[in-house]
Amino acid sequence: MTDVLSGAPDTDLDELDRALLNALQWDFPVDPTPYATLADRLGTGEADVLARIARGKELGVLRQLSAIFDTRALGYGSSLVAAKVDPDHIDTAAEAINLHPGVSHNYKRNHPYNLWYTLAVPPGASLDEHLDVLHRESGALVTRKLPTLQLYKIGVKLDMTGTTAADAKTEVLAHERPERRPDMEAPVLTDTEVAVIRTVQEDLPLLDRPFAAQAETVGITEADLLATLASFTERKLMRRFAAVMNHRSAGFKANAMGVWAVPDDRLAEIGPQMAGFALVSHCYRRPTYDDWPYSVFTMVHGKNARECEQTIAAIRDETGVDEFALLWSVKEYKKTRVKYFTPDWDEWATVHGCA
Repeated sequence: MTDVLSGAPDTDLDELDRALLNALQWDFPVDPTPYATLADRLGTGEADVLARIARGKELGVLRQLSAIFDTRALGYGSSLVAAKVDPDHIDTAAEAINLHPGVSHNYKRNHPYNLWYTLAVPPGASLDEHLDVLHRESGALVTRKLPTLQLYKIGVKLDMTGTTAADAKTEVLAHERPERRPDMEAPVLTDTEVAVIRTVQEDLPLLDRPFAAQAETVGITEADLLATLASFTERKLMRRFAAVMNHRSAGFKANAMGVWAVPDDRLAEIGPQMAGFALVSHCYRRPTYDDWPYSVFTMVHGKNARECEQTIAAIRDETGVDEFALLWSVKEYKKTRVKYFTPDWDEWATVHGCA
């Protein structure tokens, strides 16, 4: 069995594998025969595309291929959370936090705020109430809620070809800067639309007509399912359909969160400027505290620490912001997708006495 944490599977990929993985992340075709469409685009056959995707999953490089929904647009409350935890008990704290179905990412980082996780709660639930429970059950010394105040960019695209320079710039696409407000009204969804969300958030089957198989699960036609996905995109509920990579297995062994103390009067200029760096996957404005002066967050992924440092240096040089900190992921406790409209939420809330 391949050691996923070693990053070794990356060496087993050829040029076409890498081009395919880029396509799966960047512009997957949502049509009746997506794998055949990709094959035509890449100059190969559908069977080859299917075999390469299957192998990518076996190697642990490719986690899944599915719809990516906008949590807040669906009416869910969400926030990044930073916690100060006794280092001797951090693994236990992370384990308690990971039991929450709305915790999709959880990392140990090299900072006094050493445990960082994302938390989402369903429409109508109290984010603060759920967070209070996690604060108590984790035994955290301090817990800081860091919700998105302004989203400049969201969209992980790992360049598998390795040709993107540290200071490369790119256009921030519409789906990478969806509207985010602290409170967004939950959309009115039909039972069929909820069933579609539950289905397409799972891994897309490796079949010649994968959406037809998913439509059969829901009990509708392939055309109706594709029309529903188009409606989700138009209503900005679904950001895109794309692959989720296993960063380490894909060769991106380092990831760093650059946090920047940007003066309030420069946020409108600096936020989009930082988001324009191609190797920045996430860029947000978040609240500050007396012990946390950093208002803009940038996530950077690299083959090694040096690559991350080069991108952070390029951001510093271009923006002139020199009060910043670089937080490294020391340990990954959880990385998954939030699953919407599942019974796990009610079960957790009932056990913990939350609304």
